[in-house]
Amino acid sequence: MRPLLASLPLIALLGGCSYLPTWDSLPSLPSVTGEKVLGVLTPYRVEVVQGNVLTKEMVARVKPGMPKAQVRDLLGSPLLTDIFHESRWDYVFTIRRQGAAPQQRLVIAQFDGDKLKSLDVPDDLPAEKDFVAAINTFKPDGKQPKLELSEAERSALPPPKRSAEAAPTAAAEGPAPGRVYPPLDAKPGTGS
Repeated sequence: MRPLLASLPLIALLGGCSYLPTWDSLPSLPSVTGEKVLGVLTPYRVEVVQGNVLTKEMVARVKPGMPKAQVRDLLGSPLLTDIFHESRWDYVFTIRRQGAAPQQRLVIAQFDGDKLKSLDVPDDLPAEKDFVAAINTFKPDGKQPKLELSEAERSALPPPKRSAEAAPTAAAEGPAPGRVYPPLDAKPGTGS
């Protein structure tokens, strides 16, 4: 009888599990890979940034005929270089960030020997300002706080109150009474 009574809470606990919804019984809810789990919780997504961020300003500085070293200085090292296609550099960029739309771009540099032959740039390559705005997930609400007063506001402030019982300054009074310290080079117990 005792083992049966001891197992009743366990049986009741396991019986309660049958009332939990399962993925099969809830086809209208998105999966864990969606934006929300069970339509309520938003899981943390790891920010993944891969490759080279290239902007219109960076690409505009690169001209055909430049040597590979100069292209590398202006655009950075390519993400992909293939030993079988030494005349092609792939600048791949992908970003997946929570709260921002995923982005993926591919810029291809074609070389003829050591000189740049062509640069294939996608149409959606953003300017630097547009790229920063696209990945900025911090968007403050409302008006920005005012940090300084104007001269008119400053002159409208009441003058500070001066009380008659304000303590005199330390320079006018001299050293504070009761604060006598031994010299720093004195040995302990000698008094001087």
